Amino acid sequence: MKQVLFIFCLITGSLVYAQRSQIIGFVDSDVILAKMPEYRAAQKDLDDIGVKFQAEAQKMQIALEQMQRDFVAEEILLTLDQIRKKKEIIGKKEAEVMAFREEKFGPLGALYVERSRLIKPLQDKVFEAIQTVAKKEGYAFIFDKSGGALMLYADQKFDKTLEVMEALGISTEDMPNAISSPVRPNTQNRGQIINPSVVQPPTSEKEE
Repeated sequence: MKQVLFIFCLITGSLVYAQRSQIIGFVDSDVILAKMPEYRAAQKDLDDIGVKFQAEAQKMQIALEQMQRDFVAEEILLTLDQIRKKKEIIGKKEAEVMAFREEKFGPLGALYVERSRLIKPLQDKVFEAIQTVAKKEGYAFIFDKSGGALMLYADQKFDKTLEVMEALGISTEDMPNAISSPVRPNTQNRGQIINPSVVQPPTSEKEE
C-alpha cells in the first residue's frame, strides 16, 4: 500500500512539475496577416472578384424581377396555357439566379475555392513561422488570440506576435510595444511567388 501511495505521489508530482515547466504564449494572426503585403493584395483581388460576381447576380435578379412585373401586368390578358408557360419561364429564371449565387458564393463556390488556393498558403506560412518561434524559444503551447480560443486574460509578456512577424521578415517598427531592432530577413519560402486573390463575397447582404 505504501509503495502504491509513493508511486502515486511521484507521478502526481511529475505531472505538476511538467505543467509548471510548460510555457504558454499567444499571437494575433489577424495582425500578422494584415501586415503582409501579399495578403493585402490577395484580399483586394478577392474583393474585386466578389464585386464582379455580385454585379452579375444583381443583373440577373433585376431581369427576373422585370419578368415578374411584366407577368403581373399582362396576366389578365393571357390564356391559361400562356399563364402556365410564363410561370415556367419565370420559375426557370428563379432557379438560374439561385444556382448562380450558389456557384459563386456557396460553401464550395468559386470564391471559397479561390480563397483556399490563395489565402491558405499565406496562413500556412504564418503557421510555420509560429512553429519556428515556439520551438526556438521553448514554448509548449501558442494560442491564436484572433481564433476560436477564448482568452479571458493574457499577459502581454507572452505575446509572440512581434517575434512571428520578424520571423516572416515583416517590419514591426510601427507596432505597439515593438523593440527597435533590425528586421531579420525571411529565410522561409524565399522566392515564393504569392498570387493575390479571394475573400468573402462583398455582397450588399453581408454573408460570412
